[in-house]
Parts: sequence; structure tokens; C-alpha cells
Amino acid sequence: MARKPFIAGNWKMNLNMSEALKLVATLQEKLKGLEEKHVAVAVCPPFVYLSKIAEHLLKTNPSGGPHIALGAQNMYFEKAGAFTGEVAGPMLSDVGCKYAIIGHSERRTWFAENDALIGKKVAAAYTFGLLPILCLGETLAQREQNQTMSVVKSQLEADLALLTPAQVETVTIAYEPVWAIGTGKAATPAMAQEVHQMIRATLADKYGKNVSQVVRIQYGGSVTDKNAEEIMSQPDIDGALVGGASLNSDAFTIIIKAAAKKAAGEKK
Repeated sequence: MARKPFIAGNWKMNLNMSEALKLVATLQEKLKGLEEKHVAVAVCPPFVYLSKIAEHLLKTNPSGGPHIALGAQNMYFEKAGAFTGEVAGPMLSDVGCKYAIIGHSERRTWFAENDALIGKKVAAAYTFGLLPILCLGETLAQREQNQTMSVVKSQLEADLALLTPAQVETVTIAYEPVWAIGTGKAATPAMAQEVHQMIRATLADKYGKNVSQVVRIQYGGSVTDKNAEEIMSQPDIDGALVGGASLNSDAFTIIIKAAAKKAAGEKK
């Protein structure tokens, strides 16, 4: 079953306001003429820039280029309340977000987020009208101990536990081996495909083949303009969650076009 690839840029804690607006505007210009039916695109700026980026996107969506959706890098599972420093899903929806990254390894590592919390956030995203981009991945120690499959499968099952099959269909899963994030050491296409295939098989066992065949599974972890086409040539890789390269409009455009090329069925 054909799945439209999805490329999302996670800007992390980078850029100032003028740089953020310039990056989006430049990206829009470079993507003119790219058919939206072939690829979905999103950017995930820091919270403080979401409103301005949303305003810009609403005013300037260029004809002939794919719409760029807006995503948040995190969200809390409560609707509102005394949770100092957190941002609620309704706030994100209110400023124009479509997606929320949940369970990124940096949240798991630096902020001690566990699967119980991540599962609540994933379920809450739907309550608040957001689509989750759920991140999964093993550490270097876990890979060296041959625990990759068991770790990723355990995360997947726990983090989706509160969803209905219909909701699972619209989750985006991002497999991001922790040892490859920001290190320049991407998994080989074969390594990534093996884990993606296991994720899809697990979804089929739990929710049925029809559900598993429509879920988009991104790869993340040192995706660059140099390796994107080879990575996305794999049958179960449906795009990428891009970190550092998403801050460079040239590199990010090449990655997006590599995904579109796959969807369009062009020959290498």
C-alpha cells in the first residue's frame, strides 16, 4: 500500500525569531513546484516561535508548493492547570499546530520521561486535536547487547496502549536510534529497514494488517542530504524526522525532494 512520505524538521532549541522566519520563507521558495500529493512536510520550531511561524504560513502558503504544517516539539497531557513551564495541547492547537513530537530520546534522557508518561501524552494529543509523532529508539549499549528489537517493541506497545485502532492509523512513528542522533552516525539503510519492518509487523499483530499498512514510520538520526535517498529507498521507511539538517534550507529541501521522488516512483 502506498503511503505518502512525511518529512518533519525538529529545530530543537535553535534559532532566533528572524532566523526562524527566514528559514521557513526560504524553504517555501525552494519547494515551489513540488507536488503536495507526493510528500507531507512539517516544521517543529521552539514553542516561543510557533505563533509567528503559524501566522507566516497562513499568509504565505505558496501556490504550486506543498503546504508546510506546524508541529510542536513536546506537549503535556493535561488540558490546563498548575503545571509551571509546561505547554498544553489546546494551546498548541490554538496557535495552529497539527503535530506534536512525543517521546523524543532527548525528552526520555534529559527529562526522565518514561513510557507511562509518553503513553498519556500520545493519547492526550488526540483529545486536543493533534497528531502525535511518536519517537522510539535504543541506546548504543542496548544495541550492543542485541536488545534493539525488544526495546523498541516494548516502547511501541506501551506508548500506544491507550489508543484505539483508528487512532493508531494516524500516528506517525519515528524510529530514532539514540546512538545516531546528532552524532553523524546514521544507521545503515538495512539496519533501519530491519527495525521498521519489525515495527510494522508488531502493529499488524496488535491492530491488524490494514492498520499496519497505513501507519507512516519515519527514520531519524543523522539524516542528511547525502544519505536521505538511500535511507528512504527502503520499503518500510516512509520519510524522516530531521534534526540538524532541517536548519539548513538547502539540505532540508534535498531530503524532502528525495522523499517525493520515492513517492513519485521515479527511477534513481
